[in-house]
Amino acid sequence: MIRYFDGGMGSMLNLAAGELPELLNLTQPERVLKIHMAYAAAGADIITANTFGANPLKYDNCADIVRAGVALAKQTGKKVALDLGPTGKLLKPLGDLAFEDCVAAYAEVVKAGSGADLILLETMSDTYEIKAAMLAAKENSDLPVFVSMMFDENGRLLTGADVATACALVEGLGADVIGFNCGLGPKQLLPLVRELRAYTSLPIMVNPNAGLPEVINGETVYTVNAEEFSALMADIARVGVSYLGGCCGTTPAHIKALIETTKEIPDSVPEAKHRTLVTSYSECVELGKKSVVIGERINPTGKKLLKQALRENDMDYVLREGIAQRECGAHILDVNVGLPEIDEKAMLCRAVYELQAVLPTPLQLDTADTEAMEAALRLYNGKPLINSASGKEKSMAAVFPLAKKYGGVTVCLCLDENGIPETAAGRIAIAEKMIATAATYGIDKKDLVIDALTMTISTDQQNAVETLKAVDYLKNTLGVNTVLGVSNISFGLPNREAINTAFYTEALAAGLSGGIINPKSQAMMNAYYAHNALAGLDDSCTEYIRSATAIDTTVAPTEVSLYDAIIKGMKEESARCAAQLLDSTEALAIINEHIIPALDKVGDGFEKNTVFLPQLLMSADAAKAAFDAIKAHMILHDTAAVKGDKIIVATVEGDIHDIGKNIVKVLLQNYGFDVIDLGKDVPCETVLEEVQKRGVKLVGLSALMTTTVPNMEKTIRLLHDNTDAKVFVGGAVLTKSYAAMIEADWYARDAMESVRIAQEFFDTAD
Repeated sequence: MIRYFDGGMGSMLNLAAGELPELLNLTQPERVLKIHMAYAAAGADIITANTFGANPLKYDNCADIVRAGVALAKQTGKKVALDLGPTGKLLKPLGDLAFEDCVAAYAEVVKAGSGADLILLETMSDTYEIKAAMLAAKENSDLPVFVSMMFDENGRLLTGADVATACALVEGLGADVIGFNCGLGPKQLLPLVRELRAYTSLPIMVNPNAGLPEVINGETVYTVNAEEFSALMADIARVGVSYLGGCCGTTPAHIKALIETTKEIPDSVPEAKHRTLVTSYSECVELGKKSVVIGERINPTGKKLLKQALRENDMDYVLREGIAQRECGAHILDVNVGLPEIDEKAMLCRAVYELQAVLPTPLQLDTADTEAMEAALRLYNGKPLINSASGKEKSMAAVFPLAKKYGGVTVCLCLDENGIPETAAGRIAIAEKMIATAATYGIDKKDLVIDALTMTISTDQQNAVETLKAVDYLKNTLGVNTVLGVSNISFGLPNREAINTAFYTEALAAGLSGGIINPKSQAMMNAYYAHNALAGLDDSCTEYIRSATAIDTTVAPTEVSLYDAIIKGMKEESARCAAQLLDSTEALAIINEHIIPALDKVGDGFEKNTVFLPQLLMSADAAKAAFDAIKAHMILHDTAAVKGDKIIVATVEGDIHDIGKNIVKVLLQNYGFDVIDLGKDVPCETVLEEVQKRGVKLVGLSALMTTTVPNMEKTIRLLHDNTDAKVFVGGAVLTKSYAAMIEADWYARDAMESVRIAQEFFDTAD
């Protein structure tokens, strides 16, 4: 039978401006307990502790608040969920919160909430923060972990993940239940629930809002009543779920009606899926349907320039190599930085961090050093390929626990203590042993990829034959995905590309799931696209035609322009390019002809949902690096910098969330505006005072909480009554009609819209 969560705590508290809900656990416990009891009386099986925003980044007495919150919920006699919400900060490199600091913050909450029955991560919109919270939960508790995420109407998290990408990460890290809450109502969540069922093997939970917020008579309300809510939730229940409840706007009446309407609908756990998924923070690559290209170029073996770059800490070379491979068609990038004379652990972590800052491409973490492997796995934002484990007992004992904990897909090499078997049968036997051993660690074979090992034909004419026989059996009889390092086949032979291409083609025909190849080799990529076209894996031969008409590529990483460096988010390269341009170009020309067009290009992609928040922010950082180089040049040459038009931004009184406001600030600054950031929880009188004192004509206001929208309205009215300043507003609880009702001059649906508003306003004013 379906089990039921409670509804929205905030909906019942009716908080005054500036009142912090979690503090009430200590200051007004009876007020919190009354709400818990009301939900329990409505029939909820699970009561969510009032700890959503309780974390040590916000409260010095966090542990006391959490303990009190759990104790209050336990008084209902129901199961209690320790509620972990977002920290309110973006993690590095997008924000200023270090990953391990985020883990530590959540760990403090988990330890304090040990009396709960389960841990609920809810309203999560960033895969990296999900990973930090899950690691904190798993490392400090044995309680079941429920992960509930907040998607937008485009089916994306704030940082870009779609349902498949988020699901792969959450399942890989060992969640017990997965689902959705907040952001959307039941009507909007229904198609996402269907999509989640197609990917997940876990029980599903769904706790929507009571529709989307509206302003009626100056108050923020959710207009989906209990009867309508329960009817819509019945549609979700029939899709197949295990847990239902409510979020913003839902009351005990909603939960009671929900239970009455759905109690006869049986719960349904999705059937086990057998999809091999590798992800970054925003992209998901599936192995098994169509062979994928794994770029081999970030590996120092036989590459003098890469070796030199690694020794000199030249990360821009590594980034250019990664970008070039992606542009040539790589779906996954192999990352191997192993050199005897460098600190491999530190370098691998830096390479992963930097590559993920500029590329959404999933990575294969390639190292024989398990200490380096774990460090990279821990900070990786997604579900990576892990290269590799072998059939040696020591290797499996070292790698499989890491793969289980951090949720990667492990490449399994067909060799053991006796070396590499000469025959396909010998390699298959090792593969079967590794599959069986992995199962003892709780790793399904869908999270294994077998490398049958490519040995050069220059030493044994049967090497290719035996490898291909193994690939065929492993994929088509044993039902496990396969990978090969293709270029090994031609060592010691002339015209290696011809051998590599022919072998690659035969391996694809045999069922190769992923080839580790040089995607900058046009012959190899031609073979790949031609195979897909011939095998019926390329609708209307679209990819083949596009590749056949593309411009030829070169092997060496090419120098990039300032425009390209900004689009790709390459900070050091942007600064270098800007400095070079200053030798021949005026500063304003660089800004107007290179920096602004690049930001416009990225912004346009963001608005069209082809570029996501991480790329947007990294491009903004790259633009800032270019601006900094220009400013340094102007100071050196005594050239007065021109200040841009002034804009004040602030999060309104009572609201302590400033992620959205900070994103807007960064983008406006990079478009040349002089942004005055008043911070968060800003009284309306302070906004007015600063506008009058500084002569500002445009103000941006942010609010994330429904309870603080009245303060936004109050601030707008104060500004309109006393100044000629115009106001644009944004935030999760706002809509265009909502903004019009509180008499804002503009509604900014996202950060790029804020830029467009500012440009239009000042262009018109001029």
